[in-house]
Amino acid sequence: MRVAYLVTHPIQYQAPLLKRIAAEPGIDLKVFFCSDVSTRPYLDPGFKRQMQWDVPLLEGYEYEFLPALGGTDHVSFARPWNFGLAERLDQGQFDALWVHGYGVLFNWRAIASAKRRGLKILLRDEAQEFSRPRGPARRLVKRVFFSALRRVVDCYLAIGTYNRNYYLALGVDPARIIMMPYAVDNEFFQTRCKAAALLRERFRSDLGLSSNRSIILYVGKLFGRKRPEDLLNAYARLSSDGRAEPAPYLLYVGEGESKTALEARAASLGWSSIKFLGFRNQTELPALFDLCDVFVIPSNFEPWGLIVNEVMNAGRPIIASDRVGACPDLVKHGVNGYVYRTEDVGDLHQALERVLEDRHLRQSMGRASLTLINRWSYEEDVSALKRALEIPLRKGLVTASARIGESE
Repeated sequence: MRVAYLVTHPIQYQAPLLKRIAAEPGIDLKVFFCSDVSTRPYLDPGFKRQMQWDVPLLEGYEYEFLPALGGTDHVSFARPWNFGLAERLDQGQFDALWVHGYGVLFNWRAIASAKRRGLKILLRDEAQEFSRPRGPARRLVKRVFFSALRRVVDCYLAIGTYNRNYYLALGVDPARIIMMPYAVDNEFFQTRCKAAALLRERFRSDLGLSSNRSIILYVGKLFGRKRPEDLLNAYARLSSDGRAEPAPYLLYVGEGESKTALEARAASLGWSSIKFLGFRNQTELPALFDLCDVFVIPSNFEPWGLIVNEVMNAGRPIIASDRVGACPDLVKHGVNGYVYRTEDVGDLHQALERVLEDRHLRQSMGRASLTLINRWSYEEDVSALKRALEIPLRKGLVTASARIGESE
């Protein structure tokens, strides 16, 4: 099967998956990018800094950057304004178009164009029911949109349980939904974490951390919806009397608009146990995952949270809010961590206490994390894609495809 994959730009999480798919017998993959913004230094608005990934983004698979009118430095609903995909679909004699994300105007045009050419349409997206607040009008528009989308998409590749439920709620036929787990390169992270374990004490010493204290880890952007302040407030409750420094360390890894306020709050407590380590790139993270005793993701909205996958490869417990998309599939309450009520600092504090006070519990939860993540991998993704390509093509829907967009 000749498969064209359309995505806005090279993504560090996807590059190893695309390489793995390209190596699969029976699948001939070519990737079409709308922008090259992530392949060079760029300003990330969330991290508030220049970014450049330190892992390869374009190795091991065939790809092409589509031409565009205007610049390609900004990726949004309407930009870049690409063209030329239709000709490339014809020239490549593709059997299927796999599209990542339905909230991009060019993707609508691409779906319509591919459908008119008789290609099978596969769609993958991160949407959940709690993605963003929707009033009655917005919900109606969404249902109308999906009534048209359902008629042209042959298979929906659900990244997890919440995503699958979202499609079902919008009337998608269950037979046309295939679970394609939102995965990371497990082998990369497990190999790096094992190597880091050999140097753990040296790394701990380099960070100025004593060897007899547990470590709570946060990794991510420091801004509103990530709720990093909830973790700090819950951590403060670990103090025996509100003044004494808690026994564990709290490490923040990341940058963002909330960092200054967090640092000020931490300074007001007068403790040396709260550390801000700044941004760390992909190859630096495994050492931090290995170092920690528990990882916390307190977001009040997280479509998935691939950082959860990454930490689980180090065999560590996870504490996550109930609005983290990965929870139903990867964070099993009481098994490999705890799921707490979003923005409930007291609930988060109790989860921290339960994990931190019992070393044997932490170890068993860590082993459970590793077992779970080993079944949530690129191998399941490849199998899912192959099953999706076997789903019968919807016939006679040229008119429906025209309702979504004109030929690009």
